[in-house]
Amino acid sequence: MRGQKNANRVLAIGRAPVEHGFAHLKSWRVLTKLRPRPRHPPPAGLLVLTSLEVNR
Repeated sequence: MRGQKNANRVLAIGRAPVEHGFAHLKSWRVLTKLRPRPRHPPPAGLLVLTSLEVNR
């Protein structure tokens, strides 16, 4: 039980900045016109914005 809680905590710590970054990008309305396609990678601009936000 303790090991599972620690694992969940580690995942939450790593996931929080990413989720906050996407929330910030959504507030810019950048993602409203982009529709992810499973067979195609995301546009390079989206990757750059995501990287900048995560590193902020």
